[in-house]
This record gives sequence, structure tokens and C-alpha cells, in this order.
Amino acid sequence: MRAGRPLILETDAGENFLGLKGLVTEPFQAYLVTAEDLHHILLQMTEFSLYARDEELKRGYLALPGGHRAGFTGRVVLERGEVKLLRDFNSINIRIAREVKGAALGLLPHVYCATKKRVRHTLLVSPPQAGKTTMLRDLARLLSDGDPQSGRPGFKVAIVDERSEIAGCYQGKPQLDVGMRTDVLDGCPKAEGMMMLVRSMSPQVVVTDELGRPEDVRAVEEVVNTGASVLTTAHAYDVQELIRRPSLAYLLKNGLFQRVIMLSRRRGPGTIEKIYNGAELSQWLQTEERNVG
Repeated sequence: MRAGRPLILETDAGENFLGLKGLVTEPFQAYLVTAEDLHHILLQMTEFSLYARDEELKRGYLALPGGHRAGFTGRVVLERGEVKLLRDFNSINIRIAREVKGAALGLLPHVYCATKKRVRHTLLVSPPQAGKTTMLRDLARLLSDGDPQSGRPGFKVAIVDERSEIAGCYQGKPQLDVGMRTDVLDGCPKAEGMMMLVRSMSPQVVVTDELGRPEDVRAVEEVVNTGASVLTTAHAYDVQELIRRPSLAYLLKNGLFQRVIMLSRRRGPGTIEKIYNGAELSQWLQTEERNVG
């Protein structure tokens, strides 16, 4: 919803315009969103208390009941060079959460090592909107719940959900199923959150989304040193793009991840394109680096 522009609905099938009586084919037939619409919707989402949700709003989103999220743009108010407030909202993006239970079953044999009964350090990689968070959530659930029939134990899973996307917490309570043995730290920066969970919850598996900053990488190394397994994601279209990010290239070249799983939406979100053995990928990257040098 963008002030002064047509109302748009995006689905897996593509983009649609919305009029007062439903779907329409042309932008000029669509309902034009007003600033008043945005203000009214925002008040409804915050239960008529904008100031009570200022901390979330300044990060550009609100967590909603049911695990859904709303993103915002508007005028940024700075204080000492940092974002203090977001005001004069000009667009709202409502994202409807969908958990697809069983989506990650095909990944389990690659992520879970049955002989050692432990979870491999795993990185899920895909372009935006290709299903990696959905797969990550389902893996967390599957690993947490375990499967007594197959002999797969349930693991203590800890999730650092910096943007409330994995567990979809609302007022601190997960709205999406992330498993019976899972603890969630909501709205916390990844690097700090990983350390907090390792110290306080003694997890066997630490889960987080969208790795990339240098401090995140250092935290991942610390988690691995504690003996916990790491399950995380990163944005990239392929390995070549991935290794252009220095922090991730460092982890890959040092063989920290035992599995690197490339996803796409070629046959729908969550399409598995390739699964790399981390040690083999590390050797290949080191060889390429020597050849370039």
C-alpha cells in the first residue's frame, strides 16, 4: 500500500491490482491508497498506541498476531546519526506468514548425521523470496521435535529471531511452530543473541537468519567452539556471489559449514538446486584462491 498509488496484491502467481470489488487487470482500475488509509491501518496495527511500538517502528516493521509482519517506509528522524523515529509513513507492506510443515524433510538427511546423532553446521543460500526462511523454520521444528520412530532424537534448539521472521513472535510468544524444545530470543541482534543463548540456554543447535556482518561471523565461530551446531541462511544467487562477501567467504574457506545448500524458486520457493559438502567446497575455494594469486 503506497500513498497515492494503486493497491497491489502479490502472490506466488504474480502481481495483481485490487479495486473496491476485487481483482482488476489495469492500474487505473485499482483503488488508490490514501495517506489517511495508511494512518488508519497503522493505528489498528498498534492498537491505537503508536508510541508503545516505537522501538519496532524505528526498525521499519511491526510483528502482528499470527506471525504476520508489516513493513513501513516514511520520514526517518535521526538522533546523533542513528534512527530515532520513523514518521510520516508513505507505504505499508503486509506480509502474510505461511508455515509449510514438512517442507524441509528432503533436507534432513543432509543436515542431520544419523551415525553421530548430531546436526551438521549448515548454511542455506538463496535469492530473496526463494523460501529459505520457510525451510529454516521447518528444519528447526523437525530437529526440535525429533522422530522417535526413526530414532532421530529431539534437540534443544535456540533461535535468534532478529526481525521476528522465523518464529513470528507477537508480544514475545512464537506464533509459528518451531518445535517443542525450542527457545526463541526475539528482536535481538544476531551476534549478541547467539552469545546470550549459548550462555543461558545450553542449546545443541543455534538457528539464525541472514548471516553476513563481520560480528555475526565471529559469533558463529564462538558458537561452534562451544560444541553447538549452527543452522543459518544467507542471501546469494550462487556460490560465486556468496564468496564475494568477505565474511562469508572466510567461513566457507575455513570449512566451518559442513553443508551448504543452494535454494531457488525455479520450481516454486524452496527448490533445492545443489548441496555442497563443506570440506570439498573449502578445498575448491582455496585452490581457486591460489590459482588467482
